[in-house]
Parts: sequence; structure tokens; C-alpha cells
Amino acid sequence: MREFWNERYSAEDYVYGTAPNTFLRKQLECLIPGTVLFPCEGEGRNAVFAAQHGWKVKAFDASEAGKEKALLLANKQGLEFTYDVSDAMDISYPQDSFDVIALIYAHFPEDIRQTLHHKMISWMRPGGILILEAFNPLQLSNTSGGPKDASMLYTHEMLQSDFNQLQTILLGTEKIILDEGTFHRGPADVIRYVGQKLN
Repeated sequence: MREFWNERYSAEDYVYGTAPNTFLRKQLECLIPGTVLFPCEGEGRNAVFAAQHGWKVKAFDASEAGKEKALLLANKQGLEFTYDVSDAMDISYPQDSFDVIALIYAHFPEDIRQTLHHKMISWMRPGGILILEAFNPLQLSNTSGGPKDASMLYTHEMLQSDFNQLQTILLGTEKIILDEGTFHRGPADVIRYVGQKLN
């Protein structure tokens, strides 16, 4: 998969755009800035937005090309943040490190998804917030992006199970129109989740 993403991100354009995800933007605007982690951050659009608004940002992705473009986007705006290149299952952070973890279209194979989601909970501080937007199984009939493997698309039951240690604040599916660069464009079926770690 690293080769796939390096090839995709090697394009001159930002293939998912440079503006932040709309749902993420609205959620962050409701919170007091602190520390935030962006897994699978790609070209950096969401990390740059958070840094612009006073968040202390860390991000990771398996793609070296993604990191290069993310830091270029940040540098153009005089911003800095930490961006690690690592596979999701290899990355590790200390417990209680982050006030927010933002999973924006971070789809994982079924055999690692639950393990990784549980690790992320341990990285959150008590009171921390997890924000997620991803595709749900109805997305298979759309052409606006996302995995074509149904097991990598998220359902209510899947998220409730993976994040059962969090208090659910928001969980729902929506039909939206995506306008996020070349590969996220058109009608889409998404699932949105916000949960809080109480202790």
C-alpha cells in the first residue's frame, strides 16, 4: 500500500485538496486547542488547518510523498508540526498524549482495524475526543472515492464495538456531496462519529 499512496501523492496537485474536511473543521472549532493527532494524514490538509488554529499537531502516514507535500503546504503558511512516516501498526505514542485524535477517511484492513483503534484510545488523554469521518458500505455504489472492499467500510456496529471504551457523543450516517480534490468528488455515503474518553 505504501507504493500506492506514494504514487498517488506524487502528483503535482493536492489530490484531496488543501482545504480541511468540513466535518473535522466544524468539530475542531467547538474545542479549545490542545494536542491533536492525525493518523493517515496524507498531504496534510487537516493538519495544516489545525496548526493554523493553535493546535499542537502530530501526524503520521506510510507515504513519504504525502509527508513531503504536507510539510510544503505547512511551510508556505509559516507553520510547523511533527509528521512521522510509518505504517499504522508500527507507530506508537505514549499513553495519554492527545486531546484529540482525528480519523478522516482512515480506512484499515479488517485484521488490523480493531487493534489499531484500541491503541488510539490509549493515546488519548482522559476527557479526550475522537473525531471520525469515513465511508459506510453504501459508498460501494458511488464513484466518489473510498475502498472497494466492504470490510474496510464502517458501520454503526463496528464503531460502537471498536470504541466501546468511549462515550458516544455523535454517531450517524449521512449522504453528502464531497468536494475534496480529484479523488473525493460527488455524492458519498459517510459515517460520522465523535466519542469522548472519560477516564
